[in-house]
Amino acid sequence: MSTTTERTRPTAENPVVDVRGLEEVLLGRWADIRRTARAFLTDPRLHRVEGQTMAQHRETVLAQLRILAREGDVLRAFPPALGGADDHGGSLARFEETIVADPSLQIKAGVQWGLFASAILHLGTADHHARLLPGAMSVDVPGVFAMTETGHGSDVASIGTTATYDPETREFVLHTPFRGAWKDYLGNAAVHGTAAVVFAQLVTRGVNHGVHAFYVPLRDPATGGFLPGIGGEDDGLKGGLNGIDNGRLHFDHVRVPRADLLDRYGRVAEDGTYSSPITSPGRRFFTMLSTLVQGRVSLDGAAVNTSKLALIIAVTYANQRRQFAGGSPTEEVVLLDHAEHRRRLLPLLAQTYAQAFAHERLLETFHAVFSGTADTDEDRQDLETIAAALKPASTWHALSTLQTAREACGGAGFLTENRLVSLRADLDVYVTFEGDNTVLLQLVAKRLLADHSREFKDIDAGGVARYVAGRAADAAMYRTPLVRVVQTLADGGDRRRSAGQLRDTETQRELLTDRVETMVAEVAAALRPAAKASRAEASRLFDENQHALIECARAHADLLQWEAFTAGLAKVQDPSTRQVLTWLRDLFGLTVVERNLAWYLINGRLSAGRARTVTSYIDRLLVRLRPHAQDLVDAFGYGPEHVRAAIASGAEGERQREAREHYRRLRASGTEPVPEKAVRSS
Repeated sequence: MSTTTERTRPTAENPVVDVRGLEEVLLGRWADIRRTARAFLTDPRLHRVEGQTMAQHRETVLAQLRILAREGDVLRAFPPALGGADDHGGSLARFEETIVADPSLQIKAGVQWGLFASAILHLGTADHHARLLPGAMSVDVPGVFAMTETGHGSDVASIGTTATYDPETREFVLHTPFRGAWKDYLGNAAVHGTAAVVFAQLVTRGVNHGVHAFYVPLRDPATGGFLPGIGGEDDGLKGGLNGIDNGRLHFDHVRVPRADLLDRYGRVAEDGTYSSPITSPGRRFFTMLSTLVQGRVSLDGAAVNTSKLALIIAVTYANQRRQFAGGSPTEEVVLLDHAEHRRRLLPLLAQTYAQAFAHERLLETFHAVFSGTADTDEDRQDLETIAAALKPASTWHALSTLQTAREACGGAGFLTENRLVSLRADLDVYVTFEGDNTVLLQLVAKRLLADHSREFKDIDAGGVARYVAGRAADAAMYRTPLVRVVQTLADGGDRRRSAGQLRDTETQRELLTDRVETMVAEVAAALRPAAKASRAEASRLFDENQHALIECARAHADLLQWEAFTAGLAKVQDPSTRQVLTWLRDLFGLTVVERNLAWYLINGRLSAGRARTVTSYIDRLLVRLRPHAQDLVDAFGYGPEHVRAAIASGAEGERQREAREHYRRLRASGTEPVPEKAVRSS
């Protein structure tokens, strides 16, 4: 899609991006799988058809899902004995690309294989795999993942649905005791689903053993009607993703055979005796849920891909569309040559690159855990924490990018044919499913606090006191003019010297790392009294510091992305391309600092002079990066058949050429009307 017609010889002052080489770096470890998926997704049968009714869209997506089952290599994550390749990272890499066809298809596929079938695979045993997986994998049995309830969304441990064991019949009695316990927002539940994996509180011999999963047939495949004791409703028209038939389910003392408890982590004997290989109820619960982390990983990747699409559309349009007069009396200015337009789009591009590199690292971590090459408790906790940090960052960023791209394209961006508004509507719910973003960030913050507390595990009271005193002295030093004076003296009032410090990799790392460490230490100190407080007081302290916890996690996510971007630079062999990407990495890092300048100033980490330099150096970076913007979005590797936006097709460039030629001929003919201002001045 590049508008560049000639490639100049690269120099240090004028580097040139090797687009194909950079594309290869961005495709990552599973490059061949991504390329194959992208080639497959050029098939028009898989593309969203705009303007369909909700019912039509749902049936189209179901038909597309069956095409994926037949032709789309969707079973890579399953064991070879079941027709898969045991390739967990490759499976998600392929699945994430589906969003370019239609987000509804991506999520429908995620419900079927990433949730319903994967729950059977990871929570069930060999018997379940043999009996239940073939139908789920082939879509002969469209499935529902029935975890979320109307009254308990992200708080899965508190769901109200119960499954009480009856030893006389050797069955579980599945029951929804009140309206808030209805299973809700479930893909495939309204129309298509014929079976579900239902999560319920397992009760046997009067003891609640916590949340477990059960395989439950829902509908008669011949008639489509609910089976006895099962009822439900259609969630109806949603703000987006209307190709998915979300609905509600409830159960009235439905009998479930003992054999249909997915009992890898918790079993019930015929007499009702409960046993588990994991004795701790809390650890058992989180182990069961951690097997389903792939949902968050895939949403992170899909959100990053959506940001790429949005930026391809907006940058391509901004490189062709002309608006407002500039230095020439006869030429309007290309949008991307306006400073504020660069300010709006290029920092988003920098963050998208950071998130692309971060997602690749997350995908490799996921693959290592699920393939068994790195599958300790700590490895799984790391995976959970990274996914919980990156999924909020990328999904919120995708919404911001889509909205900014829409605005940057003006009225054209609001047309459905240019995809931005449809993608924005569909991506909206990504920030709350597979874990509400704010709740996920609390999980990240708790892990940061847990890691922080381990530093003191083997330290006596005197050591803790010395550490606290040291932190206080450190804070006092930063909050006095001392550090600011040192920065001012080092810079000598020279903005170029100050900018040189800011573009230094270690300076950026220190600024981002110090913010995380300081915030975690401050929250840990504020929450320390909770350890010996009453439950009510501990809850009050946590609530009082909840916002600070969320900010800690956000800062940690920023650092994860910056570190991934920095590591990604080493994979770029071409020096000229690496120079451009270094500028882009600097833009990301300094944009994060600029966004949090108040914190750096209040905490004495930056002098006023250096704080001003952050913004001025960002402006310099934007000018440097402007000539490379098109190459940087072209390197995402999506073609017109993936983007499918009229304003990114070259049509706008042709319209601009036609207009310019019209006025050129008019001037040459001598018949161009004279502006009124010129007449009055004469």
